[in-house]
Amino acid sequence: MNQVLIVGGGQAAFSIANKLNDLGFDGKLILFTEEKLIPYQRPPLSKQFLEGTLSKERLLFRPRKFYEQRNIELNTNTKVVSIDKSRKEITLYNKKIIPYNKLFLATGSGPRQLPENLGKKLKRIYCLRNYTDVDKIRHEFSKKNRLLIIGGGYIGLETASIARKKGLQVSIIESADRILKRVTSEVTSEFIRKMHIRNGVKILEDVVISEVLSEERVFTGVKLNDGTSLKGDFAIVGIGSIPNTDLAVRAGLKVSNGIDVNEFCQTSDEDIFAAGDCTNFPYKDKRLRLESVGNAIQQGEIAAMNCMGFNIAHIANPWFWSDQYDSKLQMAGINSGYDKVLERKTEKGVSFWYFKKNQLISIDAINEPTAYMVAKKLIEKSQTPNQHLISDIKFNLKLLLKNLK
Repeated sequence: MNQVLIVGGGQAAFSIANKLNDLGFDGKLILFTEEKLIPYQRPPLSKQFLEGTLSKERLLFRPRKFYEQRNIELNTNTKVVSIDKSRKEITLYNKKIIPYNKLFLATGSGPRQLPENLGKKLKRIYCLRNYTDVDKIRHEFSKKNRLLIIGGGYIGLETASIARKKGLQVSIIESADRILKRVTSEVTSEFIRKMHIRNGVKILEDVVISEVLSEERVFTGVKLNDGTSLKGDFAIVGIGSIPNTDLAVRAGLKVSNGIDVNEFCQTSDEDIFAAGDCTNFPYKDKRLRLESVGNAIQQGEIAAMNCMGFNIAHIANPWFWSDQYDSKLQMAGINSGYDKVLERKTEKGVSFWYFKKNQLISIDAINEPTAYMVAKKLIEKSQTPNQHLISDIKFNLKLLLKNLK
């Protein structure tokens, strides 16, 4: 029997399983995830789920019955410990060996941890990466606690907005000279920074933690390299992520910043595919690792199609979003190397359009869904609009799509 295995329980894993089923795969399809929960969405964890406005049931991609009806075997709380490429087998934590014809790795990424000497094992220091993490943290948000967020990325900023809504005192500690430096431009960083300050968040940039304070192994605050001390009742660490590549490394697959795949989402072994946050893939004239729901869906579906013999190349069209307070930040493209940015400000929000050698390459839109939608389509088609029209807020942006092929 043709047996296909999927390792992972996030967006990419679900997309692979769902697409294979849609394409009429008639072999045996088995999914393994280390978590107790069946495949579920990650983005709401630091947004609606943390806030308590989204239930566990709505976090799931589909209920268990969905998989049963489609003959997709789910193995939760199950760790895959090794892959034998030559024998085409995986070994589980209980030493059970499972053969495969094709194997998909959708192992995602994990949180970067604080160094051991900075209180990694203290109580009341948390990471926020999965459902279990939120379960451990949620009680802290029911009190008027002082929260210290270590890291000024999207996870930290989204968590800060939820905490302020619930009345917590919030301070963000960022080692770079501005928040969001790794993922966006100065203009967007400054806009988001001001929004948080207006909402009562204290932001400290260009500072490094020199000591984590504790009493009886319980977190109580931090000392910074500039001499500042901050008291806190608990801390959330959001200092980036690391692709989960251990399984691939032990199997002898090619790994750099993620599991290396070609344009068909194949690893260095043609019978092993990979998709999602764990992968490093060709993008224009370089290689890229992308933490994005859109990319996980696209890669997962293309990997599934290529497993079925379609031979379709993955061409990434990056897009992201972030919900903070009552604002929605939407991004499309990658602004790396931009040499010009245009700001379009309306009564509803603002958008920043990024150009490189007069070519539109990216957009950041805050509460401007039309600007985002138009720019995203233009970027995907490698089309560049008249810059004067973008600056004219009376101009209907949808007209830019009139002749788009």
